[in-house]
Amino acid sequence: MKIGILRTGHSPEEMIETLGNYDQMFERLLDGNDFEFETFSVVDGEFPEGPQNADGWLITGSKHGAYEDHDWIQPLEDLIRAIQASGKPLVGVCFGHQIIAQALGGKVEKFAGGWSVGRTEYMLDGQNVALNAWHQDQVVELPRGARVVGSSDFCANAMLAYGDSIWTVQPHPEFPATFIDGLIKTRGKGVVPDEQLEAAAATLAHPTDSDTIATRMAQFLKSKSRT
Repeated sequence: MKIGILRTGHSPEEMIETLGNYDQMFERLLDGNDFEFETFSVVDGEFPEGPQNADGWLITGSKHGAYEDHDWIQPLEDLIRAIQASGKPLVGVCFGHQIIAQALGGKVEKFAGGWSVGRTEYMLDGQNVALNAWHQDQVVELPRGARVVGSSDFCANAMLAYGDSIWTVQPHPEFPATFIDGLIKTRGKGVVPDEQLEAAAATLAHPTDSDTIATRMAQFLKSKSRT
C-alpha cells in the first residue's frame, strides 16, 4: 500500500541529520506495515497530481499556522477536499489535524490558554493515552460531520474522525523524547514559557503510547471497512 506523505514543514536544521525530517519520523513510526511511502513537500510547493497518486494520505506537523497566508495553504485545502471526496483514507497530525478541520469548514486559532508541550495525557475512546505534544494552535470549532474521539482538559478537540475515511490527532505520536528535547532547546526558548519547558524536560524519560497510536493509524490506513 502506498502512503503519500504531505510534508507541511521541516525539522529544525540542527536535528535533521540525527533525527530526520518530519516524513522520515512517520516512516519510522509506521514501519513494519508493508507501506511504501512517497513524500510531497507541499510546504515547498511540491504537490501530487491528485488523490490517485497514493492509496492513503498523511499530513505532517508544521511550525506554520493553518490560518497564515502562505501560497501553499489553499492548494493543500483543495487537495484535502479532493481526498475526502475520493474516499481514500487520510490521517492528519498536529498542523495536519488543524488544516483538515479548516479545509472542511472548521476554525483554527492561536489558543488563548497557551501552549501544550511534552508528555500529555488524553482520553481516547474511554482509555487514557499519553503522547508528546507541541502546539499552541487548536481546532476551536468543528467542521460539520466531524466527531470528537479523543480529548484532554486542555484540548477539547484533540482527536477527530470524519465519517470512515479521515482520522486526525493534535499531539505527535511520531515525536520521540529526543525530538521533544531538541525542540525545547531550539524552538522553545523565548517562545514557550520557561516553566512549561522545564516541566516537559522533566517528563522526557516517561513512556508514551506512541506505539498504540501507530498501530491504530496503520489499521485505519489499511482497512477497507473503517469504523
